[in-house]
Amino acid sequence: MDTVTDGLKGLKLDQKPIYLLKTPSLPSDSYEHYFNELSNGSYKPIFVPVLEHIFRDDALRNLKRSAERFAFAGGSEATARQVATNNPAKRYGGLIFTSQRAVDAFGSVVVKLDPTKKAALFDKDMPIYVVGPATRKGVEALELPCPILGEETGNGDALAKFILQHHNSLPSHVTALKGRKLPLLFMVGEQRRDIIPTTLQSEDLPETQRIPVTELVVYETGEMATFEEDFTDLLKEAKAAKVEEQWVVVFSPQGCEAMLNALGWLTEAGKYSSGRREAVSGPMKTRVATIGPTTRDFLREQFGFEPDMCAEKPTPEGLGEAITK
Repeated sequence: MDTVTDGLKGLKLDQKPIYLLKTPSLPSDSYEHYFNELSNGSYKPIFVPVLEHIFRDDALRNLKRSAERFAFAGGSEATARQVATNNPAKRYGGLIFTSQRAVDAFGSVVVKLDPTKKAALFDKDMPIYVVGPATRKGVEALELPCPILGEETGNGDALAKFILQHHNSLPSHVTALKGRKLPLLFMVGEQRRDIIPTTLQSEDLPETQRIPVTELVVYETGEMATFEEDFTDLLKEAKAAKVEEQWVVVFSPQGCEAMLNALGWLTEAGKYSSGRREAVSGPMKTRVATIGPTTRDFLREQFGFEPDMCAEKPTPEGLGEAITK
């Protein structure tokens, strides 16, 4: 796995560097695998971490305690033992993940649970909703007995609509307890969009169709202090190696300003300048792609910069289709 610390080591003459401005997913990253194979190895994926994620230990301690007290079980046959031991009733009707970091945070809780009790602690019918293949893969690695749904949706808006349709079609023993509709637990970072809870709890919906959502902040995010310096060093290395073409892939609004600064494309007023881009690029072509419309629109609105490509789907395949057009 090539990261910023490896630089352009091993770059072949016919390869194009593709800088993935993200932390690689563990144990393997689907973007790395995809771009290593794309166009017969014409691209060299290099991870440049932009954000650092800090888990909220207090939230995760409470989450572990809740799981051990059957917060995710109690509405199905799997938890007959719950009644016998007088544990608290089931608290949630499902889980929602739109972030790999939230999956990682939850995973740090799951690994501390007794693996022989997973079937008792998590109802086999309780849905886990995910926004894409990466989050699905992360949840699958936790080896919970629950169904994992929604990976084809690709964004929060589409996932919310999917949840409304799917969850309201489930039997009451999954979605409710003693006549009360159970909320979905949505694990998030402190910076997030509210499209999912807003859509699921909209007052425009009939009351019977609304789905309560409990948001739990399990991690905090900040831009890495060394990101701009690390990225600048990579660009200098590419110039010295006489790279003819390279791609920069942006995954979130965080780090956009530092990225454009490192490229030398911003004016003193903090706006994009095509003249500066042309002047500093020389013979090397540097193109920018975004993983989706949210980041693209942020670059447009904040800096007046139009990315070269925007992936239609936030997946390795969607990104690959965009940059090979």
